[in-house]
Amino acid sequence: MTLSGCGTALVTPFRGDGSLDEETLSELVEWQIASGIHFLVACGTTAETPTLNHQEWLRVIGIVTETAGGRVPVLAGCTHNATHEAVARAGEAASVPGVSGLLTANPFYNKPGQEGQYRHFRAIAEAVPCPVILYNIPSRTGVNLEPATILRLAEDVPNIQGVKESSGNLQQIAELIHLLPQSFTVLAGDDVMALPVIALGGAGLVSVASNEIPSEMARLVAAALDGDWATARALNRRYFRLMTANFWESSPGPVKCMMAMMGRLQENYRLPMVPVTAATREKLAIVAEELGLKGTALRPSITNTIKAALAAEGMVQSE
Repeated sequence: MTLSGCGTALVTPFRGDGSLDEETLSELVEWQIASGIHFLVACGTTAETPTLNHQEWLRVIGIVTETAGGRVPVLAGCTHNATHEAVARAGEAASVPGVSGLLTANPFYNKPGQEGQYRHFRAIAEAVPCPVILYNIPSRTGVNLEPATILRLAEDVPNIQGVKESSGNLQQIAELIHLLPQSFTVLAGDDVMALPVIALGGAGLVSVASNEIPSEMARLVAAALDGDWATARALNRRYFRLMTANFWESSPGPVKCMMAMMGRLQENYRLPMVPVTAATREKLAIVAEELGLKGTALRPSITNTIKAALAAEGMVQSE
């Protein structure tokens, strides 16, 4: 599996009664692919995966792969802090037709050291035939996966082929890219880190903002990978506030709020996630208005709205 470009860490839409909104999820996948996104992540952190039961977790992965129909790669998230359970889930996820690879994060709460993480990830990868992408996110799991450990895993387990790096530590990411062979995929795990990680040699981004603006984030990443830094910087400048706004409260609260304003889904969560505060909602509404996003899913003229916004930034010619 060759993985590069911009991938979306998909949200999971719910109905008002708390059940999975399967139709909306399928619609989101179609919209993402039509917008030019390069790959998709089902059941990552942004998907509120810890609140899904086992059957729902498999169902979400199935809906995403079925809808994608092989048009873009699909990574299935399978993280657990008990290694035996993570191994079992990895086997199930890998067996879902259309899954291109697995994304698995550090064991959370246990706080294992480097040797514990090495054995954990090795056990998962050795149990499946598909590519495995590691996910280093210390802010959520309480532990950091160090570059030397990732190198050891890459050398010892051939199907460990990449890492989504969400440490926010640019020096660590630079060391990682320096240590690992160019064939090893390093993806930025934070929207605001996409440009520096790609500049260092990273292969792309797993994005939250692309839930709201898939076309623009795909274009931003593609431009950076092509060395068109003027376009990449202009897009980053225009959408930087949205990238940060998505984390004004715990994710995916703000992004789901924004997508509801856009008309893309019903704003429903599962505890312990709750709607954003009134103050945050008010600020998000301002961002939505500034970027022309409010109600865009309900407006057939959205393409012209986006083109006009890009023309104002000097990134496309106005018609």
